[in-house]
Amino acid sequence: MWKGVIPAVTTKFTPDGELDHAEMERCFALQMGAGCDGLIVCGSLGEGPMLSPDERLDVLRTALSVAGAHPVLLTVSEAGTREACALAARAAKAGAAGLMVVPSPIYHTDEDETVATLSAVAAAGDLPVMIYSNRVAYRVDVTVRIMERLASDPRFVAIKESSDDIRRTTEIINHFGDHFAVLTGVDNLAFEALSVGAVGWVAGLVCAFPDETVAIYRLMKAGRTAEALEIYRWFRPLLDLDVSTFLVQNIKLAEALAIGSTEHVRAPRKPLSGERRAAVEAIVRIALERRPTLKLAA
Repeated sequence: MWKGVIPAVTTKFTPDGELDHAEMERCFALQMGAGCDGLIVCGSLGEGPMLSPDERLDVLRTALSVAGAHPVLLTVSEAGTREACALAARAAKAGAAGLMVVPSPIYHTDEDETVATLSAVAAAGDLPVMIYSNRVAYRVDVTVRIMERLASDPRFVAIKESSDDIRRTTEIINHFGDHFAVLTGVDNLAFEALSVGAVGWVAGLVCAFPDETVAIYRLMKAGRTAEALEIYRWFRPLLDLDVSTFLVQNIKLAEALAIGSTEHVRAPRKPLSGERRAAVEAIVRIALERRPTLKLAA
């Protein structure tokens, strides 16, 4: 459950801003058909903070209907611990296989508060938890010392490592061995993280390019590093689109061009326009023109 390529999927909307379950079903099925190993819904890329709790559970149910035996995780990223605990409990009742939990994205918790919050949410959901450590976006760094304080709770099983410091993956593995599954959460550090022991990739551009993402992962695990690197070098300009304030709009535009999906976003976001749109579209179109022929990566 805690390895492989796990897309952090986008949430699809109709032109009038309602959830587009039919398009989500189609896009989630493309991920599973390419060989992805699960789904994570309602994260940063999934515009979770712009969704009501009821809407997030609706997206979860749609993902569960598509994923079959593969795990579906709901992201819990609430400003308040009380609200986070309530959502975690509801996710468990709705059938989530696990949770990806972010400390409060609004109030930047200190070490004791981070431990207390994560522990409370894990207890409320009573599901396996992937800690989401992203000090760049959320200003809270779930360090090795914090992980040490959480390690005695068997519900904490994995970490989405998004510190933007590739050394952290090695530090975690050196300290804990395989106690925590380490999954990289930074698209343009994926090759590097997999090279030093990450067992999974919580991916973003996979939403538009699932086959290439899965190929890189499988080639790396098969020891075919040179072949994986060749695809990764082609992929890098696209992967850089994930590391941006506009990652949602960037990736939805990539989905529109690569798989014929939609670009509708929840306000206050707006679809890309002007020079920014032209720049992203050029990156995607060049990549499509130069798309590599994939070899068997099983």
